[in-house]
Amino acid sequence: MTGIYDCFGYGEGYDVTFSERYRLIKVAGFDCVMLWWSDRFGRGEGFEQDACLAKQAGLILENMHAPVHEQDLLSEDDLAGDHVFHDYLKCVEDCDKYDIPTVVIHLPDDRHPLSALGNARLDRLIDKAGELGVQIAFENLRNIHNLAMTLERVSYSHIGFCYDSCHHINYASDTDLLKVYGDRLKALHLHDNGGIYDQHQLPFDGRTDWAAVMNNIRSSGYSGAVTLEPMNWDHSHLDIRGFLKLAHERAERLELML
Repeated sequence: MTGIYDCFGYGEGYDVTFSERYRLIKVAGFDCVMLWWSDRFGRGEGFEQDACLAKQAGLILENMHAPVHEQDLLSEDDLAGDHVFHDYLKCVEDCDKYDIPTVVIHLPDDRHPLSALGNARLDRLIDKAGELGVQIAFENLRNIHNLAMTLERVSYSHIGFCYDSCHHINYASDTDLLKVYGDRLKALHLHDNGGIYDQHQLPFDGRTDWAAVMNNIRSSGYSGAVTLEPMNWDHSHLDIRGFLKLAHERAERLELML
């Protein structure tokens, strides 16, 4: 099964409507989709309807991505810290409401260590997810210490790891994340490094050793969807149909490696 992140480019205000976007994702051959769950990055209001639109297009909802703009404030003892917590709580509740199995969350950068308050907020979030039957997948970025502390501290089966292949190479290449957390793998963000922003390229466009990455994923026992998180930054010459066709071809190549 293959999937793709839904906000992969084509207009800051998303010139291609999301109903059409999901239709084209399905036509390209993808089985599932990962949803951006925020009004930021030019998305605007009404993003909650995406879950229904994607289902109407025949796509499986793989997961949603929680907001990222204030992630480093989770431990702050002020209104900003409360706001981050309530944003995450809304995501968990919306997963239950819209039948989305998993929410992907960024823990704070390691320059912002989780405090007792930050951990208490996480525990409340984790408890609510357990009550509702929602999974939380914490993603690797520049947060390897916070990620390790959280996954070692919390062993519930509904709490796990979202592996981001490019972030791994760019920010923590000396840590074998899949060896350490592979048995808790709940989501994949597969994209390549290099290009305009050194991330979010299509697989096989950058410097990633995909044979090694997919072997490590296979060895972890992961049996879920092969999901891409690209942007069209380095393929602006392609229209949306051409980009999705190429993306699906790359996803199929990765799937065969599993």
